[in-house]
Amino acid sequence: MPSRPKRRPVFRLSRKRPKHEADSDLTALSVNVNKIAVLRNSRGGRDPDVVTAARVCLDAGAHGITVHPRPDARHIRTDDVHALAELTRTYGVEFNIEGNPFAPPRPGYPGFLALCEATRPAQATLVPDDDGQLTSDHGFDFARDLDGLRQHVTALHAIGCRVSVFADAGADIAAAAASGADRIELYTGPYAEAFAEGQPGKVLPVFTETARAAQAKGMGVNAGHDLSQANLSAFLEAVPAVLEVSIGHALIGEALHDGLAFTVKRYLAIVEGR
Repeated sequence: MPSRPKRRPVFRLSRKRPKHEADSDLTALSVNVNKIAVLRNSRGGRDPDVVTAARVCLDAGAHGITVHPRPDARHIRTDDVHALAELTRTYGVEFNIEGNPFAPPRPGYPGFLALCEATRPAQATLVPDDDGQLTSDHGFDFARDLDGLRQHVTALHAIGCRVSVFADAGADIAAAAASGADRIELYTGPYAEAFAEGQPGKVLPVFTETARAAQAKGMGVNAGHDLSQANLSAFLEAVPAVLEVSIGHALIGEALHDGLAFTVKRYLAIVEGR
């Protein structure tokens, strides 16, 4: 397994960063709070509150917040995006909005570009998910989608967003770079599956090669999807100079398990103290 340079401590990142960042050994953690919104929406009302959850994450040291609003508003809604944009500005940390730039606007969803224009995230991550897709599960076909992606990247650059594009390991990096995007985000679902099966070495080399190919083209490398406390370290050791990991599903699930005992004890203290 390739060795990884010793990491410096990670700190909150500024909004403006050079396009070529492949020699950086910093990895930022951006927490995806979509699952908080799923829980809220299942009951209605405001609880649990996504802004409060994001604030807790930032107070704990997270470097940024990620959301992936979908047109059907199944979790993060447009009003959440505006509220979280304000929160991240207040904290001086990065806000990352993910979404499909090709999905048309509809009632309650103004479209990806319009949402970015209104909230000005530090990073816009373009993802080719369909409306009915449960979760993101593949990267772009960059050769097929190049012309459309180039237009969206140009428009997002014009409003000051850094742009990342969702990419499978082994993707056509030359075409990805031709889109003008600043970074790729490696879709790490296949890695997480291989890790769970005890065979991460079967897929890690292609992730490493794809990251290096992107860096050779002047692109930074992000990563996300099904990364967890169990598999994250091995991924970062194998894949060079990952600038950012976006983690939500596993992190929220782990937080529920790790925090349940403490919360139950707090309730017991209340009822037993009566």
